[in-house]
Amino acid sequence: MNKTIICSTCGTQLLAQPDMLAFCPICTDDRQYIPESGQQWTLPAELEHRNIKITQLNECLYSLKIVPDFAIAQRALLLISPGGNVLWDCIPYLDKPTIDFIRAKGGLKAIAFSHPHYYSNMNDWADEFDCPIYIHQNDAEWVPFETPHIRLWNGDRMPLGDGISIVHIGGHFAGSCVLHITGLTPQGTMLCGDTFNIARSKQHMAMMYSYPNIILLSKTAFAKAYQKASQLNFDTVYGAFENQDIEGNAMEIFKASMQRYKDSYGI
Repeated sequence: MNKTIICSTCGTQLLAQPDMLAFCPICTDDRQYIPESGQQWTLPAELEHRNIKITQLNECLYSLKIVPDFAIAQRALLLISPGGNVLWDCIPYLDKPTIDFIRAKGGLKAIAFSHPHYYSNMNDWADEFDCPIYIHQNDAEWVPFETPHIRLWNGDRMPLGDGISIVHIGGHFAGSCVLHITGLTPQGTMLCGDTFNIARSKQHMAMMYSYPNIILLSKTAFAKAYQKASQLNFDTVYGAFENQDIEGNAMEIFKASMQRYKDSYGI
């Protein structure tokens, strides 16, 4: 197995090569950042003192989060489905209790992503559960290194069975996606990662080019992303972080939030 290192700021796993870049390519992009303390790297073994907290969100959905926090501190979402389980986004650590938990639930059929900031150590997860990793072709340039597990896909929708689909939205990244699930809630459920950011109040959803650097989307990029997202039906949304759950009235909040953008852009 190739030796790897992990960016301490974003959690992306990269090959530890003698000629590798001095800086993480994810963090030098305008959508991320190099901290004032400079680029720092972590070895996978250095994360072994941490744990993964598993929280049940509903009867078929679990949150997986590293504690104490590491890097961006996002959560992965494990969707339990009769035809095979799906992991939505990744976290940059995988421990035995989590492996045992997922295997007890039936393993993984697929790993899918909202955007490149959460690729983390996706290849370790795919190796462990022998499953494909689905990434939209528009984000191919951000794949840190190729493995046989990675499947690039094109188009607007990638069905995974059981009413589960990866839906291309764009916006935050050219390949930004959401996971749309029918039947989990009355009007449908959306796992949005950072394609949409849910406010602390849970009364607003944002769509931006960069969240940490507060860079707006262009009018054209917003219009294209909104047009795709507005075709989805959902009443519940789960975001990238803990306490980013909107249950029951998510469509109303989405419409009101996007109307503010439309008014600002003059659309």
